[in-house]
Amino acid sequence: MLTRSCLILTAALAASPAAAHITLETKQAAVGSSYKAVFAVPHGCKGSPTVKIRVQIPEGVIAVKPMPKAGWSVDVVEGKYANEYDYHGNKLTSGVKEVAWSGGKLPDHNYDEFVISSFLTGGLKPNTTLYFPVVQECETGVSRWIEIPAEGAGHSHEGNSPAPGVKLLPKP
Repeated sequence: MLTRSCLILTAALAASPAAAHITLETKQAAVGSSYKAVFAVPHGCKGSPTVKIRVQIPEGVIAVKPMPKAGWSVDVVEGKYANEYDYHGNKLTSGVKEVAWSGGKLPDHNYDEFVISSFLTGGLKPNTTLYFPVVQECETGVSRWIEIPAEGAGHSHEGNSPAPGVKLLPKP
């Protein structure tokens, strides 16, 4: 039987790597379906408050709508898609490529979430991980959560700055 202090230490060690990175709340989603991406921001940059979050939208993710956040401005960068996508009978050739929240202030000792609604197109490959690179700007410093493992390597928190990822499941 494990002692209480051993259990607390084990829990702290298990939680610490994940707590160090920006992550997605929902870890799996089916291709050809809607996806609510909730980016969890657990800290600032080495003690400095977060003042801007920028999320790059990967190819194959369309119909992106960011959720407004009290005290923050939200901006989108639009551009051409590499492919044409069918979305509820409409052909889409361009859309949101990046979402940025700025103007707020998230102290290092607080946690918050930034949300986008989107659609994962049917052309995305099931049983792979789709990554959303994130740049976290702080009053002092920047954290770039942009590392994407080589194809087939699987998602890992072993890198210094892993991009948040969602495992793609086959169409329902």
